Amino acid sequence: MSFAIIPAIDLRNGQVVRLKQGDYTQQTTYDHHPATLAQRYAGAGAQWLHLVDLDGARDGAFANLQVMEAIAHAGLMVQAGGGVRSEDDLRRLFDAGVSRVVLGSVAIREPDAVLDWLETYGADRLTVALDTRRIDGRWALPSAGWTAMEARSLDELAPWYADRGARHLLCTDIDRDGMLAGFNLDLYRHLASIAPSLKLQASGGVRSLDDIRAAREAGARGVILGRALLEGRFTVEEALAC
Repeated sequence: MSFAIIPAIDLRNGQVVRLKQGDYTQQTTYDHHPATLAQRYAGAGAQWLHLVDLDGARDGAFANLQVMEAIAHAGLMVQAGGGVRSEDDLRRLFDAGVSRVVLGSVAIREPDAVLDWLETYGADRLTVALDTRRIDGRWALPSAGWTAMEARSLDELAPWYADRGARHLLCTDIDRDGMLAGFNLDLYRHLASIAPSLKLQASGGVRSLDDIRAAREAGARGVILGRALLEGRFTVEEALAC
């Protein structure tokens, strides 16, 4: 069974950044040019890159599209999102060279529209992102760059999408994102049990190669690697080898 190592680049104001637990006031900015960093990951053997427009995720309008387009033509297959609210947004990313579009807020708020897009563009061109936070005993689904709360839950929507032909699911435990606390393995085991047909991408908290191995054992089909790579805890080559 294939397993994907997917480096991540988060963009804000055209810069490479990371947020702690999705908090826009807790930002670390890295001294990397986004396209150069993408080329470095490609040179290390990565085939996919996860690209997030943080400005777009919060505000609902692309703010880093030119940077994203430059990266999409740098030799990697790009999975990108942040700010997709309509089919026009979807087409703009495809036209920019993005291979697979990540649907976050719209996947929570307008699942019927996403179902139409799955039928139109195909399940391999879309990733449903259900980033979650444990609140009052349920896996809640914040939206709009994790700044707004929605009524639907992870346990409701993940099986719903699986039953309707979605193929790729990205799920971040928000409380672990950017914290180097390790993946929430119980969360991924739970998702593997309620939506086993989805190719699950684990995200949020990876700190070591052991975390990558553990995510695979928990049922994930790929991992998103952000801060750990930026801070040199391990390399793309080491992640691919493990």
